[in-house]
Amino acid sequence: MQASREIKTSFTGGEVAPELLGRPDLRAWANGASRLRNVFIQPTGGITRRPGLRHVATLPGAARLVPFEFNTEQTYLLALTAGQMQVFVNDALVATVAGPWTAAMLPQLAWTQSADTLLLCHPAMVPQRITRSSNTSWSVSDWSFASLPFHRFADAAVTMTASGSTGSVTLTASAAVFTAAHVGTQLRLGGKRLLVTGVASGSSASASVLETLSIVGPTQDWQEAAFSAAHGWPVSLCFHQNRLVVGGSRDLPNRLWMSQVGDLFNFDLGTGLDNQGIEFGLMSDQVNAIRGVFSGYNLQVFTGGGEWMVSGSPLTPATVQLTLQTRIGSPLSRMLRPVDVDGSTLFASRSGRSIYEFAYTSLQQIYQANDLALVSHHLVNNPQDMGYDQVNRLLHVVMADGAMATLTLYRAEEVTAWTRQETNGLVTAVAELEGTVWLAVRRFGSFRLERFDHDLALDAALTGNATTPKRDWSGLAHLEGQVVGVVADGAPAGDFLVSGGAIMLDEAASSVQAGLGFAHEVVPLPPDLASATGASAAPLRLVSVTFRLLDTVSLAVDLGRRAQPVPFRRLDTALLDAAPPSFTGDVRLRALGWSRDASKPLWRILDATPLPMTLLSVTTETRITP
Repeated sequence: MQASREIKTSFTGGEVAPELLGRPDLRAWANGASRLRNVFIQPTGGITRRPGLRHVATLPGAARLVPFEFNTEQTYLLALTAGQMQVFVNDALVATVAGPWTAAMLPQLAWTQSADTLLLCHPAMVPQRITRSSNTSWSVSDWSFASLPFHRFADAAVTMTASGSTGSVTLTASAAVFTAAHVGTQLRLGGKRLLVTGVASGSSASASVLETLSIVGPTQDWQEAAFSAAHGWPVSLCFHQNRLVVGGSRDLPNRLWMSQVGDLFNFDLGTGLDNQGIEFGLMSDQVNAIRGVFSGYNLQVFTGGGEWMVSGSPLTPATVQLTLQTRIGSPLSRMLRPVDVDGSTLFASRSGRSIYEFAYTSLQQIYQANDLALVSHHLVNNPQDMGYDQVNRLLHVVMADGAMATLTLYRAEEVTAWTRQETNGLVTAVAELEGTVWLAVRRFGSFRLERFDHDLALDAALTGNATTPKRDWSGLAHLEGQVVGVVADGAPAGDFLVSGGAIMLDEAASSVQAGLGFAHEVVPLPPDLASATGASAAPLRLVSVTFRLLDTVSLAVDLGRRAQPVPFRRLDTALLDAAPPSFTGDVRLRALGWSRDASKPLWRILDATPLPMTLLSVTTETRITP
């Protein structure tokens, strides 16, 4: 009989995909687990039960969450729903403003911010400018272009004739080029601008001359505004080297525009001087519909077919260079903004099965795309939104099924660890603001705004305090008709039905938190018997497991000692009518029985008790019969 003692000091491999359960030779095996639910992995290797979610507000409908940082002391969360914008400071709603976007537009909205102004765009919406005047005073208005970019959409052989050079004129085209959507669109004839005021037919329109025309008679020298109701509006945008960069539009999906330096709404190309506008298309042998532009070490362009680098120091019409770097591709069905993490850019793949790190290598002077979900691809399934918590080094990715995958990423220590967060509802959006992670969650037929709160251990939760202990607690209308868990005076008090927005406790309490319960789960990978005995299967006996804990109040462990489920061993065996003390140290649990199934884990942590749990390491002692 061979004795074995294994110490697992880190879980920085995260949850490993089931397809890799036969690969104990992988590095991820030593630090991975087969199942990690509702826990965060610390950069140092430990596992912590995730915080609860504090209920902040009920939203009018589906939302996109936009962080807005005015300065280091003034930060706001913007919740964009169909036709309106709600502004939150901390947990308070301070302003509601109408907007032209619809519910159908929300997934494709793109934005960028400069000082007190947020620019918002969608290919079917006039670009919007959201401006803050004060905490409670906000406005939403159309962009005002100092100079629009122009493009020739019609065939080069089509000519245009103006009936005059000033005032109101009639435009006659040699082919059908006008539609009703051209009303309000600027044209340029011989380099001079006109504004279409009416459309009589596909080949005839009326216009107002904005700059005196110099061409008389039919001419092929004419263009239309690149952005208009007729040809669509910008798809994505960012600021780079003091220029406003616009990536793609509805009818020009692979084109890039850069404003003049310091004049953010002026896209006039002029004569090609260094400070003037820049425009070019992305040409290659694949789809290049632009899905995002990002200002990093270089200007990065993410398309449906690959990732590009726009270089030039500084960027000028003469120095700009465009190079295709990788061929991963970004999603086309919705706008997923890339995220900066330690100088690298994280983006979702077009396949919907991975998150890639787009990093610049100074030695080769190119960008490389590394698959961050290579061993945990089962947790990444059609990402819908992303947010990075820089304080805790956690990337949260909302999935189409309403769950959220969380990546602990610490490149210096080679930490890339995924876990999965689940709640009684569907997470639909995420945003990070000054270390606070905000979520839009659909629960019981309505949408809620919630945030992670390290003082809570329940979801959709609220807290209350009273000078005199009491049994009846109200303010829970958002959970009407639901059974909620309660922590009273620091101790679990059981489950209670919300009726009339209130609950009635069995015992009076001075402080409570009430919300929806959730369970955390930690399941290790199966034991590697081949390394211990040279055989792939052998009778195995688990002798004991030692858990090293930090500030833990509740631990529930299944050692599989019987064929039927048995009650879990707990630390909180004391009466729970008072707050149980936290525990730091080692807990050793002994086990009985033999097993011939090497595919089963030796132990499992599963606990719905709304109390803290942090696991630092696990030591297992086994006996094996060769």
